[in-house]
Amino acid sequence: MAVEAVSGNGTEAVAAAPAKEVSTKQASFREESNFLDDLKESERKALAELRDKVEAAIVEGKLFDDGKPEVKEKEEAKKKAAEKKDEQPEAEEKGEEDGKKEAEEESGDDTKQEAKKEEAGEKAAAKEPETAAVVVDKDIALWGVPLLPSKGDEATDVVLLKFLRARDFKAGAAFEMLRRTLRWRRDWTGFGSGAECDADADLPEELAGACYLDGADHEGHPVCYNALGVFADDAVYKKALGTEEGKARFLRWRVRAMERHVAELDLRPGGVASLLQVIDLRNSPGPAKKDFRVAVKQVLDLFQDNYPELVARNVSVVVVVLIDRRRSGRNSRPSDLIIRFLCDFHLQILINVPFWYYAFSTLFYPFLTQRTKSKFVVARPSKVTETLLKYIPIEAIPVKYGGLKRDGDTEFSADDGEVAEVTVKGSSTETIEIEATEADATLTWDLTVLGWEVNYKEEFVPADEGSYTIIVRKGKKMASGEEAVRNSFRTGEPGKVVLTVQNTSHRKKKVLFRHKAKSACAKKC
Repeated sequence: MAVEAVSGNGTEAVAAAPAKEVSTKQASFREESNFLDDLKESERKALAELRDKVEAAIVEGKLFDDGKPEVKEKEEAKKKAAEKKDEQPEAEEKGEEDGKKEAEEESGDDTKQEAKKEEAGEKAAAKEPETAAVVVDKDIALWGVPLLPSKGDEATDVVLLKFLRARDFKAGAAFEMLRRTLRWRRDWTGFGSGAECDADADLPEELAGACYLDGADHEGHPVCYNALGVFADDAVYKKALGTEEGKARFLRWRVRAMERHVAELDLRPGGVASLLQVIDLRNSPGPAKKDFRVAVKQVLDLFQDNYPELVARNVSVVVVVLIDRRRSGRNSRPSDLIIRFLCDFHLQILINVPFWYYAFSTLFYPFLTQRTKSKFVVARPSKVTETLLKYIPIEAIPVKYGGLKRDGDTEFSADDGEVAEVTVKGSSTETIEIEATEADATLTWDLTVLGWEVNYKEEFVPADEGSYTIIVRKGKKMASGEEAVRNSFRTGEPGKVVLTVQNTSHRKKKVLFRHKAKSACAKKC
């Protein structure tokens, strides 16, 4: 069986080429290297300093300390001063008493001294267990990676580099961020199984489609899709975010989902150490919904503080930050507030972006650095498939976003051949011919056109000129939002299936397709 692309004048069209090779050249963002040899000298010094800090803190059992001993010393000094003030009036009363009382006091003093000795012994005994309570845990790990540098695990530096990059390679700030993350993970109740986690089963089933992993991009990063349109349903919105308890359940659910996604990463030098995040804003509630705004901000606050350089942020947080800054009257610059949310992440793609986003984006975009700008991509509804194709293979893009990937697909797999492409020039027609050399075979094909807005039809043309052409699919004007076409045809005689794409516009169109054949003999065998 063979495939041939033929132009309207009967000549062969541009040779079909794998879509993947064409698309990867357009992706502009490249993830920073985690190999030591690729780091700048200043970055290597910062990493060495952070390694020393982490090593010392773990060995001394101080990794979970708050790092503010001076506060405790001040509190102890205040307590001692208060005790001295209480003792002064007692001394004055003693001086005014007569000899008899003095004698009684002397005997009482002996008793008090004995009591003080006993108290001192009790305090000393109490201090001993406090000293013994310092436990050195050299096996402490984050995301399954040992944090003790002297263990020699190659993934340790990758994790530490994530915290350094999140804090512009300032070792002290990165160290404090790491400690806060570890304390948060120690105190967070949403990781394990318990009453709170069992109660999370009450969340709407529709949330399963609000955040999920599906496929990988050209560089192997797992792709996380966030479809915020599920919250457009009032029933789902009220159940998930209508109460404080609901928002808490939603937060725990989202954090556990993030933990599952991080488990898919390879935190070693050269490994895939971050996610590609696609955020679908179609029908999303937007910044006007307070409960939605608050819930999203809580999620993103946790992510930016505890998952540096692992995920992409949601555009909704930009709106929240700008509004909160105006209300609170803080003096920080807009660039500081926005970059705080953007710089920590790998890459994020916003699709089906509504008008209100463009209005707000004009406020912060001029303040972003080129590195930050390269980390997020915005796509209008008409450009969703074309934009995703720059980063994700067409066979890995879900059909609802114009790709060829279908849930539970049993027809096509990675072994069924590459996706080919044909360019249809403006005001021209191209045909794709799928040959059937056997009399009894089933041909199956997938086809999509970027942006569609073309006329499309399918026919079976028998090899015998005396046989009639069979219409497989009637000609139809395909709108821009159409999903990929999948169809099949069982041949009764040798011939070919002809797929016709007529471009009536003046702009060229890109057609991507794949096909396979099953013979009747193969089915019986």
